[in-house]
Amino acid sequence: MITSLRRFLICFVLILITENSYSQLGFSHEIGAFVGPIAFKSDFGVRNDFETNAGNTGIAVGLVHYINFAYRADCNCYSTDTYFNDHFKLRSELAWNKTPLEHIGKWVDNNRQTIEANQLRAHTGEAQNWDIGMQLEYFPLSVREFSAGVNSFAPFIAAGAHFVSYNPSVWTTYGDGDINNNDNFYTFWDDASGGDPFISDEGGTTWSVVASLGTRYKLSVLSDLFVELRGQYYFNDFIDGLDHKLESNQYNDWNVWLNFGYIYYLD
Repeated sequence: MITSLRRFLICFVLILITENSYSQLGFSHEIGAFVGPIAFKSDFGVRNDFETNAGNTGIAVGLVHYINFAYRADCNCYSTDTYFNDHFKLRSELAWNKTPLEHIGKWVDNNRQTIEANQLRAHTGEAQNWDIGMQLEYFPLSVREFSAGVNSFAPFIAAGAHFVSYNPSVWTTYGDGDINNNDNFYTFWDDASGGDPFISDEGGTTWSVVASLGTRYKLSVLSDLFVELRGQYYFNDFIDGLDHKLESNQYNDWNVWLNFGYIYYLD
């Protein structure tokens, strides 16, 4: 765990250095915060099942910082009028999310009273992650015009990478409740694992890619509201504490965020 935190802090310092290098060029800054629900797409439940997707939801909160290339803070003037300066912003972010997890769907219906169904019903978990990373946001409309209040809305799309510190929790009430006893979990996971671990509450670090679609709303001269829908794909399948090898487990863990936020422009 200490090693994971050390890597997390190193990544944070590197981002600060990158941000500071842009600051030396005189570009202006924006800060903000967001909160919203998160739907975790993991190995829990049934793939492509609405009940599973709607049931395994949690919460996400975060802090954001933007480099605004369209305006220079050192002279209170617009920067050179280039397409990049007027349509892109660089976003850095520190975020936390937490999602309780359970098995939902036809395999745990009350009318199923098999050993396997009972094992699934008894198995619950929790995904808890810290994210830090950067995204490049593209605004099809002019950033300058939006800042001047010409456009009330500024839609955007974004893509980037996040460094993740994950710390899953695993519980079961089946059998003796020991998470290290494979007999307490779904029988077919053990059969398909080939001896590899498929349950783990060990934390660690990994990378992820993110993509967003959203819009800003001009609240005042120096403040905006924003909403975004984001997808995040992890390069690890133990984010939820479960990595079974059945054919239905085709992808690593991923999630969908719906963020509502506030942004303030620094002079």
